[in-house]
Amino acid sequence: MAQYPLPPEDAVLGNELILLHACVKFKGLVDRLSGNCDMALLIYNMQVSWPSSRAIKKSLPRGILKLCLTYEIGISSLSSSGDPEHLPELPPGDEQRLQRAALHLQQKLILREWLREYRMQHHYQRLLAVEVASLEDVYWLEDSRASKILGKDWQLWSTARQGLPTSKAQLDALKAQLWSTVVKSSQHQDAWTWGGMLVVSVSVAGLVTLAAMTQPSLAPEARHSLLQYVTGKYLLPANCRVQWDWKDPAHVGGTMCFIVRFFQRNGQPYPICDTDQFFVEVTEGTRKVVTISELGSSTDPNNANIAKVKFTVRTAGQYNISVLIGASHIAGSPFVRNFLPGAIDPRRSRFIRPASTLICCASAPTLMHIEPRDEFGNACIFEQSDEALQGYRVAIYDLHGVSVEKLQNAIVFSYDSVNSRVSVTALFPEPICLRASISYRDQQLPNGDFDIIVLSSSDTTLVHKNIASRKHNICYEAKLLSIYGTTKSKPRKVMCYVGPKQNSLIFQVTIKEMILKFIPKRIATFRLCPSTKFHFLPQLVTQLHGPVFIIDDGAQPRIELASKDRNIIAATFTHFLLKNIGGSETFKDKQDFFYHEVRKFHASYYHEKMALKVNREKILESSMKATKGFSVSDWCGNFEVTFQGEQGIDWGGLRREWFELVCSALFDSRSGLFCTFHDKHQALVHPNPTRPSHLKLKYFEFAGKIVGKCLFESALGGSYRQLVRARYSRSFLAQLIGLRVHYKYFEQDDPDLYLSKIKYILDTDLDGTDTLELYFVEDVYDTSGQLIKSIELIPNGAKTRVTNATKNQYLDALAQQRLCNSVKDEVDSFLKGLNAIIPDNLLSIFDENELELLMCGTGEYSITDFKSHHITNGNSAEFRRVLAWFWAAVSNFSQTEMARLLQFTTGCSQLPPGGFQELNPQFQITAAPTFGNLPTAHTCFNQLCLPDYESYEQFEKSLLLAISEGSEGFGMV
Repeated sequence: MAQYPLPPEDAVLGNELILLHACVKFKGLVDRLSGNCDMALLIYNMQVSWPSSRAIKKSLPRGILKLCLTYEIGISSLSSSGDPEHLPELPPGDEQRLQRAALHLQQKLILREWLREYRMQHHYQRLLAVEVASLEDVYWLEDSRASKILGKDWQLWSTARQGLPTSKAQLDALKAQLWSTVVKSSQHQDAWTWGGMLVVSVSVAGLVTLAAMTQPSLAPEARHSLLQYVTGKYLLPANCRVQWDWKDPAHVGGTMCFIVRFFQRNGQPYPICDTDQFFVEVTEGTRKVVTISELGSSTDPNNANIAKVKFTVRTAGQYNISVLIGASHIAGSPFVRNFLPGAIDPRRSRFIRPASTLICCASAPTLMHIEPRDEFGNACIFEQSDEALQGYRVAIYDLHGVSVEKLQNAIVFSYDSVNSRVSVTALFPEPICLRASISYRDQQLPNGDFDIIVLSSSDTTLVHKNIASRKHNICYEAKLLSIYGTTKSKPRKVMCYVGPKQNSLIFQVTIKEMILKFIPKRIATFRLCPSTKFHFLPQLVTQLHGPVFIIDDGAQPRIELASKDRNIIAATFTHFLLKNIGGSETFKDKQDFFYHEVRKFHASYYHEKMALKVNREKILESSMKATKGFSVSDWCGNFEVTFQGEQGIDWGGLRREWFELVCSALFDSRSGLFCTFHDKHQALVHPNPTRPSHLKLKYFEFAGKIVGKCLFESALGGSYRQLVRARYSRSFLAQLIGLRVHYKYFEQDDPDLYLSKIKYILDTDLDGTDTLELYFVEDVYDTSGQLIKSIELIPNGAKTRVTNATKNQYLDALAQQRLCNSVKDEVDSFLKGLNAIIPDNLLSIFDENELELLMCGTGEYSITDFKSHHITNGNSAEFRRVLAWFWAAVSNFSQTEMARLLQFTTGCSQLPPGGFQELNPQFQITAAPTFGNLPTAHTCFNQLCLPDYESYEQFEKSLLLAISEGSEGFGMV
């Protein structure tokens, strides 16, 4: 076998590691050949580093490499050593050094074979001396240097170099061909005899002993690693195995666990510890799933070589599980595991119907859908259609609430396997007005309670004609039965108009009474929006004026009517409503329709750049000054923001920062324009009726324009999407869309008042003689507690006592005064600015909760922000373990679960605009001196108390139960 000397810098790297592998394999060979225990013991007890002495290396017989590297791994030549795939497993550091040396050696052997083909192999050493060690280096060797090195072979060199490929792909192909030749030529060497190998083994033992005696100073550094290499007592990733605690595919919802067993190269168990760089990564698509790893066992020494890995699965799909030691995967890693959706959860499933009232035509099918979801919102899948339809039930009632047995089969279910949903088909034989309810396993589906109007074919044609018409005078005769809670002794004839307002895009229902039979007088007007509801009442035997119905929009007193054309009026209203909101009542569909209509409304305005120069220190005043003369077209422009005294080009980042700063200045309660009803910083903000005198109404108009601008930018989509950084009170949002404010808004807007006064009044018998006397009066106090004035909530309210019969009226009047009347001018100014950019009829298609989602988006929670801004109270080993479990559980929380955790701990499901940093007091995680109990919370201190638990599964189950189920986990302080 020919020797190919290596350059000095590679000799140390390559030869040392090859010698190392030779001796490792040699030890096993000696054991097998001769059974010489003394020889094995000699090598086992070596305490030396590998010699760097040239004399010792020079004395190493050339055949040792062939003997030692041939054993078990087939390395019988330097060509085999030059192939990294042939090299055995080693700890990562040594393995990388060995692979690097092998690649260098491979390139040199390829270069030598290329030289041999052109009969220039005798120049190999000279080329190595000038750092030509690969075919790539041949390209870059200067002609002047090459001519000096090659002498008379210069012309042959030039011809050979010109024949080299010019593309990388062709060069790689040539190198592969040359390497194949090298490997083939190395396979025809003579076999060694076993006796010769035994002689060589004795030589190796002698050299190792010599090294131990001549290099004693190096022995301590290599003792431990050498023992591992020689005996195989080191962790080998390829020998590690995984044991799954579930069968694939499993269902979502549980805490999954798998066990990793670690073994040494010699097959013995390896006790795993923190320094072994054990790492697990679980991903589902681009989402990383947090894991908990428990190494070894504190109670069972036999389990010192295992690690338990746990993670929670909420999302169905394919998961990739990578198990690594350092940078090396264990056997089989990365693993792929599939998780299926869980069982149907009726609370999360969706019943998709066009509107709250289903309009059908007799003898014609009407199609609806159910989207089955599990408790985590995953779309359920089924192997068989029968399985998908089990558990659903429909109940059909007349307007008296009596079940209509003959029509129970008028609504049927079928499974749509293509779209993974249940189709619901309604087919009624004749015109009728009904109520229906759809449930799953006796639990009603969301949106599952609805009214049904079945029209005749002629009435259906008339309704479609009404919808196609743009006339504003579509009207039907009716009788007014009651209004403002007062029943008319003699029903009055009125006209019910349904359609667009004259010269307007706003649709409405208008009730008018004819004076002297030809002069119309408006009695009530209801906007066509989802908050306007039709309630259908049964027609009594004594009722001679036709079917009865109530119109109620939640903002004004309901009105009760009777008309033989009730079904046509309601069907026309429903179709106009669907047309007005894009054909669906789901939030996503209404949002898409809203964005489309906003873009359409401002289509004539180009989104051109508008320069905006503001002062960061006076962000509100400078922004109002910069936009003072802006028209609607200017507000629809693409703001290019510059901060005075700062360098920077606005590619979108400065604009977003400006929105953040302006929203903070406007809607932060500390600015004075908006206020909160209690001292907690995370409280909802409401227009401030006692704002400082310098904050004029124009500030509210500017705030409305900012919100309108954000909605317009969001309608454009993409990088322009801009959310409003604020958390408005529900009563304020209700006023923006024209809803009536009632006392129930206190529960979220002013929880302190609700608990201390509203709930007390609701639970107290006000007719008792020993109870407090309460009148229809609201007392107004200043900040020092001095009475400023008393406001009568109804005419002569100071003399009208509140009774059990009138307590709801009193509470509603109190809400009107506190939440609505006191800030009427502020709300009107805000709406003036908002409606300058966003038409008011578009906002009215949402309810107050949907409006918040539209303007402010969903609550987005950053775990990084959470970890950076919290306080922990406790430092025991048990609490540190529970705290690690807490972060793992929270990292896998859905947005809903995170909101529940915040609600449980702080009393509010949303964060302040600045995130966890602005919680006051800061979020506290405290060790509770109990074991196995449910976590508790003290909302006054934003404090979560975590007991100790036996396992992660028990902890996660308790935490979810506490934040989901409720009240007994609260500690009200």
